[in-house]
Amino acid sequence: MMLVGKVCPVVLRADDDISHLLVFRHPRAGVQLVKGTIEAGELVTAAALRELHEEAGIAAVQAVRVLGTSTAIAAGQHWHFVIVHADNLPERWIHRCADDGGHDFAFFWHRLDAEPDRDWHPIFLAALHYVRDALRR
Repeated sequence: MMLVGKVCPVVLRADDDISHLLVFRHPRAGVQLVKGTIEAGELVTAAALRELHEEAGIAAVQAVRVLGTSTAIAAGQHWHFVIVHADNLPERWIHRCADDGGHDFAFFWHRLDAEPDRDWHPIFLAALHYVRDALRR
């Protein structure tokens, strides 16, 4: 079986030595991380920057490094997690994403040491656990 390549840009910030991860609330599918399909011939880091721009409206960013990869997040998918540096992002914002006919994604920061609530989509809950574990290594 051929795995579909997915990319997940990981945007972090620290406030008072507490790390936060950029997440958003999808109007129909719970709390998620930015994620998308890697296009044919596209570098993983380029795909991470493209997806971050498309889904969050963030353009002035830099891919720092690949955090890791996993085939255990979703069946038939190979996820690539890329640390992305972005300065001066607000506490919260809404971005209109063109996916699936258009959705308003409500972005916010999730404390990495906080337990996720019931609103998290199960696939992205698995992705959150992967990111936490990878950052600890």
